[in-house]
Amino acid sequence: MALRKSTKAGVVGVAAAAMAATAFVAPAGAASNAPSGHRATQRAMDAAVRAGIPGITAQARDADGVWKAASGVGDLTSGAPRGKNDKFRVGSITKAFVATVLLQLESEGRLDLDDTVEHHLPGLVRGNGNDGSKITVRRLLNHTSGLFDYLADPEYSRTYMEGDGYLKHRYDTLPPKKHVRVALSHEPLFEPGAKHSYSNTNYILAGLIVEKVGGRTYEEEVRDRIIEPLGLKHTSNPGNSIHLPRPSSRGYSKLFRSSPDRIDDITEMNGSQGWADGDIISTAGDLTRFYSALLRGKLLPPKQLKAMKTTVAVPGSPHTRYGLGISRLRTSCGTTLWGHGGGMIGWLSMVVSTEDGRHQLAYNYNGDWDTSHMPKIVDAEYCGTS
Repeated sequence: MALRKSTKAGVVGVAAAAMAATAFVAPAGAASNAPSGHRATQRAMDAAVRAGIPGITAQARDADGVWKAASGVGDLTSGAPRGKNDKFRVGSITKAFVATVLLQLESEGRLDLDDTVEHHLPGLVRGNGNDGSKITVRRLLNHTSGLFDYLADPEYSRTYMEGDGYLKHRYDTLPPKKHVRVALSHEPLFEPGAKHSYSNTNYILAGLIVEKVGGRTYEEEVRDRIIEPLGLKHTSNPGNSIHLPRPSSRGYSKLFRSSPDRIDDITEMNGSQGWADGDIISTAGDLTRFYSALLRGKLLPPKQLKAMKTTVAVPGSPHTRYGLGISRLRTSCGTTLWGHGGGMIGWLSMVVSTEDGRHQLAYNYNGDWDTSHMPKIVDAEYCGTS
């Protein structure tokens, strides 16, 4: 689940993370610098905390082993520090899990990326100019479907993402097809395949296709195909639970545009309000393990991994391209990375990896209002700058 600045101005200055790395880091043409340990990364995290983020948890995995770090606080009331092993809501990083499952199903001959939504979900995507017979699975996964992002619907935003609406409805259970209905109340943004436009609606439909083709729930497919084989013991789908499993910190948001300094504790929320576009709960450690396995080809055959890494241009972000559930981006020193970001009310997350799967970084903010230091943390890890 990614948050859009157009509808969530108060909560989210999350625009960059909301696009899940699609507008994340642009090269400055500098020479590459070898990082000196992870000291620069820690300094960049500390700087983000000084700038106002409550706390950050992070993990890096490289040839020297695993580095865990934290900065700031996990609880503004008690002052308890942010934990190095915290679980958190990863937001749109979920999309890489969903894309991986669909690509595994393709490798088994159970679907084709060029199958249409209409083929798998007949009659669901119709009305207001929307036509599921023109939208393929591939176009869902790389966000070229043209479908309206349900999170950008003004009424939905007021009800479930902002101010008193969020505080009143945070415990509501929302079925996936409600999100689809909200999106289909709008005309498409463009003809399918014309260009890229990030839409969480795409991955709601992707999750429904997983269930239709697999014959089981989306959550069961993710668990049996990714979580259990990789030993991701701290990763789960919340269903309609409102709780974060421990260890975890509190999550905070600025929900009210009229009161920009007000901070609300939003830790408890119904997990169904994200679903296949952003519901997963994980840790920085599990995310680095997942990305290492993914890019080393341990989850997908070469054909499907190549398809995942086949990218389209991202309008307005010339240095970033979007594949199937992952983005290709570049640091200021020219290092090419693959990754995804996630914005959830109260949480901002990022995971990136080198293409060879040998060096990962994942981190999470427990506040959702400032993304300005997020690229600096990536640069610090891969370029040794902060």
